[in-house]
Amino acid sequence: MLHKINLHNVLFLDIETVPLQENFSDLPETEQYLFSDKTAYQRAEGQSASSFYERAGIWAEFGKIICVSVGYFASKYQPRQFRIKSFSGEEKELLLDFKTLLDNYYSGSRHLLCAHNGKEFDFPYIARRMLIHQIALPKILSLHGKKPWEIPHLDTMHLWRFGDFKQYTSLKLLAHVFGIPSPKDDIDGSQVAQVYYQEKDIERIVRYCEKDVVTVAQVLLKMRQEPLLSPEEIEFNLQ
Repeated sequence: MLHKINLHNVLFLDIETVPLQENFSDLPETEQYLFSDKTAYQRAEGQSASSFYERAGIWAEFGKIICVSVGYFASKYQPRQFRIKSFSGEEKELLLDFKTLLDNYYSGSRHLLCAHNGKEFDFPYIARRMLIHQIALPKILSLHGKKPWEIPHLDTMHLWRFGDFKQYTSLKLLAHVFGIPSPKDDIDGSQVAQVYYQEKDIERIVRYCEKDVVTVAQVLLKMRQEPLLSPEEIEFNLQ
């Protein structure tokens, strides 16, 4: 079935998120209480909500998106062209720009979004943050009333599961088993908040996010038993 998908209809993506505030103490008292209540069962016995706050970026209610990177196959002919574009900065503005891209180019019935763990993280996170900012959901993210087979989302982690829903495989591990060069050659997800709030180096985060997008595309190519993209076929920092 994967071979029947037209790769030129697929938008590959990855997001980077951070806690809404740098420190737990920066939150209003009500939000501190709500975060404490939300994470009560995730925290180790005796662990405070404050010490757990570094993980707040994984929840759309307590985190925000600082980068969305996308990639797409631009040429239907050889040599292949895989182009990368990123949206970063203030969350509402980057989400509006990303929505414009989806509305203009990925609103047809044949279009698909593809991410690693996208169905459980990237796609719902983007949709939730859009609604928080009162941004109308693009068609490709609006799932209400759709049957499972009508949902236009691909998830490389779900594809690797083959129905084994207790299985979690990181993108880094999947890249390793497929012989794909690791994208984790600079920072990892646990360091993004530090790089954002303390180093204030958004460009470093964008580069990290873009590498993940390339890796997701490479994984899908491997699953289709097609050659990997070469460095010459990848165009970064598309404006």
